Amino acid sequence: MKLFSILLTIALFLTACPGMPGVPGEGGGSSPLTFLPFILIFVLFYFLILRPQQKQTKKRNEMLSTLKRGDEVVTSGGIYGKILNISEDEIVTLEISKGVSIRVSRSAISGFQPTQKEVEK
Repeated sequence: MKLFSILLTIALFLTACPGMPGVPGEGGGSSPLTFLPFILIFVLFYFLILRPQQKQTKKRNEMLSTLKRGDEVVTSGGIYGKILNISEDEIVTLEISKGVSIRVSRSAISGFQPTQKEVEK
C-alpha cells in the first residue's frame, strides 16, 4: 500500500505541473512527460487489480478442471456435498445427504471442503 500511495503522489504531482513550454512560434507541442501519470496509473491498476484477478481466475479454472468423482466440495450457495457423477454437459451430481442428491452446474462449485486439519488451524 505504501508503494501505491507513493506512485499516486508522483502521478498527481506530474499532472499538476505545467507541461514543458513549446518553442515560440509553434502551437505548444505536447511532451511525453504529460502521459507519464496515466502510464503510472495503468501500471498500478495492472499490478494491484488485474494481475491478482487473473491469478485467481486461473486457479479456479484449474480447480474446476480437476474435479473427479468422490471429491467433497462446497457450492457457491453453501451446500456441502460429495460428487457422485460429472456429466459431459457440465452438470455435477452431488450427494448432500445419504440418499439425497442434487444436480448443479460445474461453475456453481466454489471449492473443496476443508479437511479436519484445516478446520483446526
